[in-house]
Amino acid sequence: MSGRLVLGGAPLGQPGDVGPRLREVMASADVLAVEDTRRLHRLASDLGVTFTGRVVTFHESVEQARLPGLLAALADGATVLLLTDAGMPSVSDPGYTLVRAAIEADVPVTSVPGPSAVTTALAVSGLPVDRFCFEGFLPRKGGERRSLLAGLADERRTMVFFESPHRLADALTDAAAAFGAERPAAVCRELTKTYEEIRRGPLAELAAWAADGVRGEITLVVAGAPERVAMLDAGELAAAVAAEEAAGATRKDAIRAVVVRTGLPRRTVYDAVVAAKGDDLPPR
Repeated sequence: MSGRLVLGGAPLGQPGDVGPRLREVMASADVLAVEDTRRLHRLASDLGVTFTGRVVTFHESVEQARLPGLLAALADGATVLLLTDAGMPSVSDPGYTLVRAAIEADVPVTSVPGPSAVTTALAVSGLPVDRFCFEGFLPRKGGERRSLLAGLADERRTMVFFESPHRLADALTDAAAAFGAERPAAVCRELTKTYEEIRRGPLAELAAWAADGVRGEITLVVAGAPERVAMLDAGELAAAVAAEEAAGATRKDAIRAVVVRTGLPRRTVYDAVVAAKGDDLPPR
């Protein structure tokens, strides 16, 4: 009888975020395949779990070499728990190759769901989450990164990226060039950890902030491309801003909302408001 492969959702930061099922599987698994053995021992200590199963490393540089042994253990009836450093295995982490191999070997694959940086960042970003796409890590090389971002310029869904802290400023600068300086975004740093920080704003503004240096694990959320609507005249633009203000927005936020919705330059919308009011008041 074959065993089963269990994908365990590890906490992003706070150990208390995991439920009792992960504790139970950690304690009872015959084999624990982990990205980092030090993190496993630290997590077990934090959770008060004593595990007796065999521990094997399973990270990018060794996963192909580990597959035969793990598949053999599964074929012998073992329960294999796969844990990565944080979040769900396979989501830009090791795991996909083992999951595919287990499925092809007719081994049951299940999970103990846990935190995910993707959905957590979406939830706190303040950006639309009804439709989104996950693009993983951006390319390290500037030319490849700019090419990928250019190809996403018309993507209507909210986009989620992972990025390293030392490349964040360049990535935000390239994103501003590809998507527009005013495209709303959120940089989610050290999610659920002691120094969690969520920075929200236009891409160009976030790029300027990141230029001073950023530390920690980064998840970047970027609004999708605005709907391309028929060109509105100045009166219609002013009316759209007035409607946003009537709904409770400040003039500054109302103008930004119309810019995002129409894809027009901010100056075009602002000038329409000024012309309609017959004055030159700055946005409130």
